[in-house]
Amino acid sequence: MTPLVLPADDDAQDWVATRTTDGLAAARTLVDRLREAPPDTTLELVRQWDEISRRLGDVAAVSSLWANVHPDEAVRTSCEQAEVEVDRLVTELRQDRALYDIVAAADATGLDPTAARLLDKTLDDFRRAGVDLDDKSRRRLSEINERLTEVGQEFGRTIRDDVRTVRVPAERLAGIPQDWLDAHPADADGLVTVTSDYPDSLPARMFVHDADVRRQVTVAFLQRGWPVNEPLLDELFALRQELATLVGYADWASYDADVKMIKRGSAIPEFIDRIAEAADAPMRRDLELLLERYRRDVPGATAIDTADSLYYEELVRQERHDVDSQRVRTYFDFPKVQQGLLDVTARLFGVTYEPVTDASVWHDEVTAYDVLRDGARIGRIYLDLHPREGKYKHAAQFTLADGLAGRQLAEGVLVCNFSRGLMEHDHVVTLFHEFGHLLHHVLAGAGEWTRFAGVATEWDFVEAPSQMLEEWAWDADVLRTFATSASGEPIPADLVARMRAADDFGKGYQARTQMFYAAMSYWFHTDRPRDLTAAMRELQARYSPFAYIDDTHMFASFGHLSGYSSAYYTYMWSLVIAKDLFSAFDPDDLFAPEVAGRYRDRVLAPGGSRDAADLVADFLGRPYTFDAYAAWLAR
Repeated sequence: MTPLVLPADDDAQDWVATRTTDGLAAARTLVDRLREAPPDTTLELVRQWDEISRRLGDVAAVSSLWANVHPDEAVRTSCEQAEVEVDRLVTELRQDRALYDIVAAADATGLDPTAARLLDKTLDDFRRAGVDLDDKSRRRLSEINERLTEVGQEFGRTIRDDVRTVRVPAERLAGIPQDWLDAHPADADGLVTVTSDYPDSLPARMFVHDADVRRQVTVAFLQRGWPVNEPLLDELFALRQELATLVGYADWASYDADVKMIKRGSAIPEFIDRIAEAADAPMRRDLELLLERYRRDVPGATAIDTADSLYYEELVRQERHDVDSQRVRTYFDFPKVQQGLLDVTARLFGVTYEPVTDASVWHDEVTAYDVLRDGARIGRIYLDLHPREGKYKHAAQFTLADGLAGRQLAEGVLVCNFSRGLMEHDHVVTLFHEFGHLLHHVLAGAGEWTRFAGVATEWDFVEAPSQMLEEWAWDADVLRTFATSASGEPIPADLVARMRAADDFGKGYQARTQMFYAAMSYWFHTDRPRDLTAAMRELQARYSPFAYIDDTHMFASFGHLSGYSSAYYTYMWSLVIAKDLFSAFDPDDLFAPEVAGRYRDRVLAPGGSRDAADLVADFLGRPYTFDAYAAWLAR
C-alpha cells in the first residue's frame, strides 16, 4: 500500500477540487450499483456500503485537515466547501428510504461479530438521520445538517483568525523568559507585541511580574471570537435542538449521548456533579494556599481570577516545591523533545519511525515519517507543530486516510502550536497527549472496516489512551533520555519528583474548572440561554474557583462547543478510565513489553470494532472503576 501523494503548492486548489468531484462521483456510482443490483449476500452488502464510506471519508479527511492548516486561504475555503458537499451527500444517503430498505432486509445470520456490529451501526445511522420520517421532515433535516456544517466552520474560522494583541514596552515584560524576549524584538515605537496565541499568551500570563500586563493579555485571550461567535452559537444550539426533536429525542444532549458510553443525556449533569463533589475538598485546600500567597501582594483579597492564577500558581510551586518553571523549560528544547517523543513511543509500542524527506507537505515546517512495525510500513504521520497565520489555534490529530488492511495505508496529522525553542513542561505533556491520538489512529489501521478504523471508539473514551500516555512525560527515567540542558546534563530526578508534586497542587480546582466547561457545554444545549455571558457567569460561579473577569466572553473561543457539542464531560470521563488503565503498568518499568504489547493489541489496535468498555475490561481483566481516579484526586 502506498501513501497518498499530496500536490505541490501551486496545484493544491485544483487537486482538492478534482479529488472532491471524483470522490463524490465514485461514491454515487457505488450507491447506484447497490440500489440497482443489491448483492446476493449480506457480507457483500456490508462491504459495498463500507466502500462507499471509505470514498466519502477520503474526501472529508483531506478537506477537514487543509481547511484548518493550509497556508493558502483560497485552498482553505475550497476545502470548507468540500466538507459541506460531503456532509450533504452523507445526509442524503442516510435518508434514502430505498437504501435503508435494502440494508434493513439483510439477514445478519452468519456474519462475524464485527461485520454484524457494522450492520447494526449502519441501521442506527439511518434511524438517527430520520429515514422513517416524511419528505418534509427529511428535507428539513438535510437543511439543518448542511447549515450545521457551515456554522461550525464559521465558528472555528473566527477563533482561528481572531488574533488579539497587546503592545507594551519591553521593561513591562520583566519576568518573561529571555529566549521569548529575544524572539520578540521591540518595534519602531519601542513596544513588544504579545498575541493571544498560546506560545505568546501562556508565558506572559505565567511569568510577567506586571499584573496589569497579565490582565491585558488574559482579557485579550478571553475576548477572542466575541461578539461574532455569539449569534453563531445561538443558531448552532437551536439547530441541534431541532434536529434532535425531529428524530425523536428530548434534546440534543440525549441524541448525542445515545451513541456514547454514558448513553443518557441526563447522566451528564449527574457525572459533572459527582466529579465536582469529589474535587471539592482538594479544591478548597489548594485554593486557600493560592489565596494565601496572593494576599501577600494583594492584602485582604478574598478571590482570585485567571488573570493572576497562573502567575501565583508558579510562585506557590517555586516556594513550596522549589520548582521554577523557567529553569524547568531549559531542559525542554523543542527538537530534542520531538525526538524524545518518537524514541519513547517507538520503544513502548514496538514501532520505528523513518523520516520521509521527499514527502509533499503543505508548509516547509511540516515533517513526515513512515511508521514501521517488524520492518513493514503500517502508516505515515505528519507533524505540523508550530503556529502560523491562518492555522488552527489549538492541538488536535487529523485523519488524512483511514487505515484498512490490504486496501489503504493509515495516515494522520498532528496539528499543534508549540514554541520552536524552549517549551513549558505542560506543553511537553500536551505533545505526548496529542501524539497518543496519532498513534491510536495508526495502530488501529489494520482492520477490515472503514467505520471502525483508527480513533473510532465512543467519543467519551477517545481521550483515555492519550491521557494515559501523558504519564510517560512525567517519569524521571523517561524524561532523562531527552530532557537535557544546553550543556547536555539530563534533568535531575529530584527536580522531576518536585515537578510532579507541584503538578498535584491545584488538581482539585483544575477538575472543578473542567466541570465548569462541561456544565457550560451541557446546559448551553439543553437550556439554550438567551444571554450566553450571563449563563456562563452563573455556571462559573457554581463550579469554578476563579472569579469572572469583566467584559470577557470565554465561550466565544471555546472551540469544543462545536466539536464536542454537549459532551465536553468526555475529557473527565476519559480521565477516570485513563487512571484505571495506567494502574496496570508497573511504575518502576513503564516499558515492560508484556503489558505494553497487551495494551497496544487489546485497547488501541481494535479501533472501534468493539465497545470501549469491553476493550478496557479485556485489558484490565475486569470492568473499569472510579477508584484509581478518586485515589489520585484525593492524594
